[in-house]
Amino acid sequence: MTSREDRRINDMGTLKALAHPLRMKLFRALYLERVATASRLAELVDEAVSLVSYHLRKLAEHGLIEEAEPQSEDGRERWWQPASDGISIHEEDFRDAPEKVAAHTAASRLFHEQRSELYLRHLDERPHWGSEWNGAAIDSEYLPRMTAAELADLSRELDALIRKHNEQARARAAAGETEGRENVALHVYGFPYRP
Repeated sequence: MTSREDRRINDMGTLKALAHPLRMKLFRALYLERVATASRLAELVDEAVSLVSYHLRKLAEHGLIEEAEPQSEDGRERWWQPASDGISIHEEDFRDAPEKVAAHTAASRLFHEQRSELYLRHLDERPHWGSEWNGAAIDSEYLPRMTAAELADLSRELDALIRKHNEQARARAAAGETEGRENVALHVYGFPYRP
């Protein structure tokens, strides 16, 4: 992986490249796999390998993913990995022109729709996870009254806490502690609203 830091997306071309339904699914699948071929990713997203290969190249053109060291002796296989440890997209980078605002809003809606699909699938599959996972799962809503500065502070604290736990989990997995380990989706939203 080129960078252990998050990549901040602040240009329209990269935002549009990522804000494609299949590309976002591929990016998420590759993030989970860490290193994979187009064939493996095609299995995960249930699409044709040729279509997946095309979209992987588009993601690579924008520096979101990159070729990885081969993981097998088959020289015909092309391996991919994320180009950074994560990505971040900030509204402030897209507010200076109406078309940028529209592109950011469309991308945000797509990301939310895909996150919602993940959660709805979890709800449908919940009986199969068992009591340990169901007891550990989070489904909460809080409605505090805050200032923008307080919300920004909370966001930074949550980000630091989640990163700490993610790094600890990755270290344990790398040390061989794989028993009972599953991918976990954690979606946190904090936004102002008026009833």
